[in-house]
Amino acid sequence: MLPSPPDYAAEYAHWQSDPHGWWAQAAGELVWDKPWDRVFDPAAGAFGQWFAGGRLNTCFNALDRHVDAGHGDRTALIWDSPMAGQVARFTYRQMRDRTARVAGALAALGVGMGDRVVIYMPMVPEAAIAMLACARLGAIHSVVFGGFAAAELAKRIEDAKPRVVVSASCGLEPGRVVAYKPLLDAAIGFSAHKPEACLILQRPQATAARVAGRDQDFAEAEAGATPHDCVPVLATDPLYILYTSGTTGKPKGIVRDVGGHAVALHHSIRMIYGLGHGDVFWTASDVGWVVGHSYIVYAPLLAGCTSVMYEGKSVGTPDAGAFWRVCAQHGVKVLFTAPTALRAIKQRDPDAALLAPHDMSAFQALYLAGERCDPPTAVWAADKLGVPVVDHWWQTETGWPITAGFSGLGLFPFKPGSGGRPCPGYDLQTLDDAGAVLPRGESGNLALRLPLPPGCAPTLWHNAEGYRRSYLADFPGWYRTGDAGLIDADGDVWVMGRTDDIINVAGHRLSTGQMEEILATHPDVAECAVVGARDAIKGQVPLGLVVLKAGSVRDEADMSRELVALVRDKIGPVAAFKTALVVPRLPKTRSGKILRASIRRLADGEPANPPPTIDDAAAIDEVAEVLGRPR
Repeated sequence: MLPSPPDYAAEYAHWQSDPHGWWAQAAGELVWDKPWDRVFDPAAGAFGQWFAGGRLNTCFNALDRHVDAGHGDRTALIWDSPMAGQVARFTYRQMRDRTARVAGALAALGVGMGDRVVIYMPMVPEAAIAMLACARLGAIHSVVFGGFAAAELAKRIEDAKPRVVVSASCGLEPGRVVAYKPLLDAAIGFSAHKPEACLILQRPQATAARVAGRDQDFAEAEAGATPHDCVPVLATDPLYILYTSGTTGKPKGIVRDVGGHAVALHHSIRMIYGLGHGDVFWTASDVGWVVGHSYIVYAPLLAGCTSVMYEGKSVGTPDAGAFWRVCAQHGVKVLFTAPTALRAIKQRDPDAALLAPHDMSAFQALYLAGERCDPPTAVWAADKLGVPVVDHWWQTETGWPITAGFSGLGLFPFKPGSGGRPCPGYDLQTLDDAGAVLPRGESGNLALRLPLPPGCAPTLWHNAEGYRRSYLADFPGWYRTGDAGLIDADGDVWVMGRTDDIINVAGHRLSTGQMEEILATHPDVAECAVVGARDAIKGQVPLGLVVLKAGSVRDEADMSRELVALVRDKIGPVAAFKTALVVPRLPKTRSGKILRASIRRLADGEPANPPPTIDDAAAIDEVAEVLGRPR
């Protein structure tokens, strides 16, 4: 059995022995306008509330606090856009001053404490500034991924009922300019709720016509505004709403509270990522996702780090060496990205030839999340980069990692495929379907014992009952993550996929994630997906889809035979794995998650119904053609 590093073991034991004291100590590192009455109030909300009675302002702690401490000239944000051909740097003082003016512009439009502001923008500095400006006012922002379809944007506008929408004229994608303003105008037309005003950032690649009486120019409004001071709010007030796709077609509004969010994220930077004042942290995501909220905007700035905001791709802007160029140019200490980005780099540049020209001496760790990283990709990254590779697991609902490796507490031995060990603050267990805790090594439902730690969503926007039903009802006293997996003898957590990715083959419960892990070991496979397809005899049978590495020329029938033999050798005939097909690419969301549910529906002969976040709808058609089920 591998022991935990001493610092991690001591920290986890400290939290277990005195959770309220542990979180109070973490909260004391921030500036509070009024201390909390109780660290935790168990009687409030669905499972209790953190720092009840306390008052603070997140924007003050992210910007003003550092300027007041004499660090105003430190770089807060680096914007690197190969799409626009620009790099810009902003100090903490510049970020504070711009944010104060944008807050003033929003206040002039009537935005105040508790009002909602929808932010629909590409990866530009103004997106982060708009988020922080809302926090400065005590307003609630709801960021919608830039370029989202008008109908989906309309649902979010209708649910959040924003007073103002902040948007841009366009976003930039490789080879094309995406006009945002027509999408915004259509969404407002669809929505029963009409915002009172829109602030539009005009980008030179495509300017937009303004609607008279409603639309204002972002730059002009900022320049003419009176800077606004920070407004203290209750720690239990909402900071933002972030919508995820709901099973009923209505998006779920994940709510994040002010105090718990600030405390958890500030503490996580040092504990998990080993970062502090002045360190450069690059999260290669989008501000429209929870990863972007937490680790592009809020956590790095709360901790006094330098955050990199990147408007580009892992490959194609201009090549598969783009990530290494950014790391070297800006002295990135820790990179946080999705496994799908690494797989794309590995597929295009398997020998990492494009890494060699770059000085990576400042680079110390690679963190992965978004979906489980297949072991071959993790091993490839560790070998080529020569730094720790840490796969960690969390959710939009939790807002910060559930499990991780801990650069700040001593990293664990490298276990490719594992998501690390539970972060202090989380009591993670594996439950059977009746809610009983399972022994180590047995797979089941991964669940968190209540109360959830600070930073986790306390509710859904105007849907408290939906929150209870979605997360708390199945296992009383527990938060159901919806993920399946196991905790091994060392305490390492293995997340094998969503519980609906556990398939039942002739009465045997099998993990498609485990099968994917095996397929990914084949030397010609770049990435893969396994889903359960309906079968008249066995109930379900696994179906594997693989994408070959660049330059791989293989007979598809031979490949299929090799892959089937590989799975049968590792799991046995019980897997009933008989079909592995080569596809040009796998359909994914814009955040890089493979659309396994859509693939499964295609395999079952049903409409694919890809979500609005799909990155390239043509990939669905390609899979349908391979399956012989044209849409």
